[in-house]
Amino acid sequence: MSDTAAEADEQDLGEDLGGAEYAADCQARVAFEVLSNRWDSVIVYILGESGPMRPRALVTRIGGISPKVLNDALRRLEYNGLVARQAYAEAPPRVDYSLTEAGLALLGPIRAMGAWAGRYTEAVLAAQARFTPREDRLDRS
Repeated sequence: MSDTAAEADEQDLGEDLGGAEYAADCQARVAFEVLSNRWDSVIVYILGESGPMRPRALVTRIGGISPKVLNDALRRLEYNGLVARQAYAEAPPRVDYSLTEAGLALLGPIRAMGAWAGRYTEAVLAAQARFTPREDRLDRS
């Protein structure tokens, strides 16, 4: 994408924010708040790539997430309108989760964040390794 096209995209996005960019009334804050939890974007991404899934399959696919944490995240995502819960009247009971239209629309930004992470993770980790908390610096003086 050319610099001019990128600038135009940024301007178009800026017009949709509903207030001064990132000010108190900015609608973009909703997006950051909705995905601020560690697992929410991972769940959205997995459901987007794999389609509807049962909770146990999500735990297995994601790895490193407990069933309780997954359940909390799914409820939060459902509350925010990103995930739909489909319960089936079967024995044993079955529940599937899938993305809503709003959840599907987040796949592009999540992929962009993944690309950013691929490019800058090493730099971020290096900066974190160099960081000395302010209190430690003051004690050494």
